[in-house]
Amino acid sequence: MTTVVKCPTCGTGVVWGEVSPFRPFCSKRCQLIDLGEWADEEKRIPSNSDLSESEDWSEMDDR
Repeated sequence: MTTVVKCPTCGTGVVWGEVSPFRPFCSKRCQLIDLGEWADEEKRIPSNSDLSESEDWSEMDDR
């Protein structure tokens, strides 16, 4: 049975296996678009932390 997933960037069907070296992406182009979105902070992992980034650094300096 062949598993097909959607490319997270463009939605094209991608076979999940050795025949698709960029999986879950359909191509190197889509892979790089996604990487660029993370680098530009368009995508991020949500945090439950109430600390701001500056407070995180302050705590590290106190150690």
